[in-house]
Amino acid sequence: MAIYLTESDVARLLDMPMALKAVEAAHVALTRGEANDVPRRRVRGNGAMQHVLQAVWPLRGVMGYKVYTTSATGARFWLHLFNADSGEPLAVIEADLLGMMRTGAAGGQAARCLSRPDARVAGIIGAGWQARGQMLALAAVRELTHFKVFARRADKLREFCADMTVELGVRVEPVESAERAVRDSDIVVTATTSPQPVLEGSWLAQGMHINAMGSNSLARRELDEAAVNRVDVLCVDSRETALLEAGDLLPGLEKGRFTPRRLLELGDVLAGFRPGRQSSQELSLFESQGLAIQDVALGVELLQQAKIAGLGQTLPY
Repeated sequence: MAIYLTESDVARLLDMPMALKAVEAAHVALTRGEANDVPRRRVRGNGAMQHVLQAVWPLRGVMGYKVYTTSATGARFWLHLFNADSGEPLAVIEADLLGMMRTGAAGGQAARCLSRPDARVAGIIGAGWQARGQMLALAAVRELTHFKVFARRADKLREFCADMTVELGVRVEPVESAERAVRDSDIVVTATTSPQPVLEGSWLAQGMHINAMGSNSLARRELDEAAVNRVDVLCVDSRETALLEAGDLLPGLEKGRFTPRRLLELGDVLAGFRPGRQSSQELSLFESQGLAIQDVALGVELLQQAKIAGLGQTLPY
């Protein structure tokens, strides 16, 4: 019988260890050919846009899609799950928190594979919903002692840093510029919706790892071309999806500075098929666009936990 899970239900069930485990399993299944993911498609209305991502994981008996709408009034997210054998509906899940946590978990898994094990300082550009997920995941996979955060709104930045200091139990410092956040950091995260680069290649040092999370359309860019050109290890969640919408990478691809074959998929590293970082001096980059298989994998875990906890409303179909 299909159930509906609200954001409140999801918040009661979901934590970062669950998200990290589900995202790792999803990427390994994808790279082994045990799951299939369909890149995002978009349609535009009068003032809103609809975005749809689809995936199927036959061995888990599930398929589904995430749909979300964006407009000047905000964004709204739902994940729909179905039985992969019978097609019967399993669940509809409100997916704002779910999406933030799975995006954070993808960054966390990338950092676990690609950042130096002795990383202690993280620089964050952005102080919004997605930045929080990235910080939760980084704190779970590395023994970080200090976060430096930059955002354009000083009042929001101070509040965000105060809240995250309490939540993470480590120092979260507001800084006055994006450059200050990047300099002397071991891990750098860009979590913005900027149409123009917010990170310059001249700020980077060998041995850094970068998680670039915000450039999931051709209209968005977070890294300048110099930054991408400096990278030694260039990782994506899906080569197919990156070639369609990675605004940070497409300028270099179009100019022939690197080829699609250079793009390492995260699942290849997690499954042990390809090496990630091979020296402490390499500069690594994870470009994430987000995949439906991540949502589906996490949704299945939430559905199982919801049944155990007796959460969810029965749907009339």
